Amino acid sequence: MNNVELKRKVWSAADDILKEKNHISAADMLMKIGVLSYNDYENWRFNRIPYLEKVCRTNLSKLSLMMKELRAYAEENQLNPSLTAYYQWGVNGKRIPLRFSKYGKSSIEEAYATHFVTVNEYERYESD
Repeated sequence: MNNVELKRKVWSAADDILKEKNHISAADMLMKIGVLSYNDYENWRFNRIPYLEKVCRTNLSKLSLMMKELRAYAEENQLNPSLTAYYQWGVNGKRIPLRFSKYGKSSIEEAYATHFVTVNEYERYESD
């Protein structure tokens, strides 16, 4: 798939996700496009996989482009960024953080952990 097709796919997936929810996460977008299976996502959430990029079915340059396009889509559609903490599932009382990338570089981790929220949903969270 070339970069133009990939950009189109990201924007289409983001549109579909927003029809279902009031926010878009990188993981949702990757699953919608088919780069990440739900089974691999679950295994990552249960910390059976050391970092999410390890199970994505594409190379890092394509992942980087997808993340860039997701942010561009969010800006174009006036979605609000909301940093979200990802912790291991299935551990009672413990908050074990999960990694998205091999080396855990903060800018990359932050990009994956940012959800893009519709204005109405963002205002609802801010008022709680």
